[in-house]
Amino acid sequence: MPGVKGFVVAGFFGRMPMSMLGIGVILLIEALTDSYATAGAVAATVSVSLAVAAPLSGRLVDRFGQARVVVPLVLTHGAALTGMMLCAHHGAPYWTLFATGVAVGLSAPSLGSLVRARWSHLLAGSARLHTAFSFESVADEVIFVGGPALVTALATMVNPYAGLIVALTCTVVGTIAFALQRGTEPPVRPRETRSGTPITIPGVALMSCAFLAMGAVFGSVDLITVAFAEERGAKPVAGLLLASFAGGSLVSGLWYGARRWSIPLSSRFVRSLGVFAVGLTPIMLIDDLRVMAGALFLAGLAISPTIITGYSLTERLVPASLLTEGMSWISTSVGFGVAAGAWAGGRLTDAFGASNAYGFSFACALLAVTVGVGGSAWLRTPVAQQ
Repeated sequence: MPGVKGFVVAGFFGRMPMSMLGIGVILLIEALTDSYATAGAVAATVSVSLAVAAPLSGRLVDRFGQARVVVPLVLTHGAALTGMMLCAHHGAPYWTLFATGVAVGLSAPSLGSLVRARWSHLLAGSARLHTAFSFESVADEVIFVGGPALVTALATMVNPYAGLIVALTCTVVGTIAFALQRGTEPPVRPRETRSGTPITIPGVALMSCAFLAMGAVFGSVDLITVAFAEERGAKPVAGLLLASFAGGSLVSGLWYGARRWSIPLSSRFVRSLGVFAVGLTPIMLIDDLRVMAGALFLAGLAISPTIITGYSLTERLVPASLLTEGMSWISTSVGFGVAAGAWAGGRLTDAFGASNAYGFSFACALLAVTVGVGGSAWLRTPVAQQ
């Protein structure tokens, strides 16, 4: 479509750091403190701050437009991340890492929501929107395949700061380039048509709870997998293991997006959560790195279908004037979950070892299924059933 290539390419590079920032912070802080618990706590601080800010920035975008909001945000984000690395480099007190981590998270632009909002504006009411959302989910997984491997290689083979420097460059350059694509930017809706917040919609609240539990899986698996590889004397392999996790999601996203589905969205969402929990079962029982790579690939197969369906349901449940904020609640929920998962994963890894700590990830997946099944009736509106 005319004008699409610019925002797709810029959006891809601008959100590359979403797979690099958390693990980059973990690798940097662990190298300085020799503690996964401390590293997980700092990474959790970033994730919580990002999660708190995402709906607020989404509301500002709905009110003032994308370009006017994201450019000052990303410049602040770049300055905050630079400040964190300087504090780490000069051995500043630990509290400065947490303080700069708050600033990093609060100022991080939620570019994935903005990209999907542009697709919703361009393809509203069209069956092609399913394909567009699937494409973006596959793009996310390409990022999650390449990002962890890249940041791990840079942090372990070059220096602990290198991965975060690359992440900073990608997010600042990509976001500014995205903001310059004004032709496809959704129009600002009249203020009088905007009321309330999407989280008060029962279906959105349900999905937010499910994605909170899924985020805990992502955050804990990220940290625990780094420790799992280090326990076996192969810490640089952690990025490849996490790439396998995302690779399963990439493959399923291609398959899922290429199909036309007659099964209602609400049913697809609950079934995907169930497959996700089943797929995570073997990782608690594996000790070999190569076998773990295959198990994580299989576990990742349900990620894309769940996220694609979640965004599709949000697009149908949320008024157009609140769409960006509504989609931001997905990333917010995942962000809170990632924070909790990173913190708990660090504590459990230090206390019981990586293999045992994977039990927490599996329990969170079961919780997501329970929430989805228990509240699925809230997703069965006439529009959301399409």
